[in-house]
Amino acid sequence: MEISNAEFIMSNTDFRKCPDTSFPEYAFIGRSNVGKSSLINMLTGRKGLAMTSATPGKTLLINHFLINKNWYLVDLPGYGYAKRGQKMQEQIRQIIESYILYRRQMTCLFLLIDSRLEPQRIDLNFIEWLGENGVPFAIVFTKADKLAYNKLNTNIRIYVERLKEQWEELPPYFVTSAEHRTGRQELLDYIEHINKELK
Repeated sequence: MEISNAEFIMSNTDFRKCPDTSFPEYAFIGRSNVGKSSLINMLTGRKGLAMTSATPGKTLLINHFLINKNWYLVDLPGYGYAKRGQKMQEQIRQIIESYILYRRQMTCLFLLIDSRLEPQRIDLNFIEWLGENGVPFAIVFTKADKLAYNKLNTNIRIYVERLKEQWEELPPYFVTSAEHRTGRQELLDYIEHINKELK
């Protein structure tokens, strides 16, 4: 798939106010500072489409981008940003969970994981929650360019082994670098494959 058109449509905090269409939605989520905005900009080929920030935890809304006039890329708030107060963290948790569980157009959730880190409890808990709720998802390892090739492979192998402790069948996973555009085609082809199956 090539992206010929990408436009910002709307932001809000309520899944019921999201665009009233039957287009499939592919949502991107991850812990604060995992490189989500950079990945979205790389995928769409639009440098400033999603706002990148040096300050983690900037995305506080559900952001809808219409891609090729026939599917949505959805930028969800990051989770696990400790500097937010308890009340704000709870609000964001509700925004995320209600969208994921009740938005019927949500076709696949892409969970971003920083490839430089060992498996984090907060991510593993989130993956477990997705499994318990039967949410279709794939894992996207980010920042692959920040590691030597061998170290990258080792980190991903460790992660996959950790997942195998709980999962009989592993979710699909992709290795990406926004900097080097690694994994872009694989991710877009995966989305295109699902779109074709939906038809």
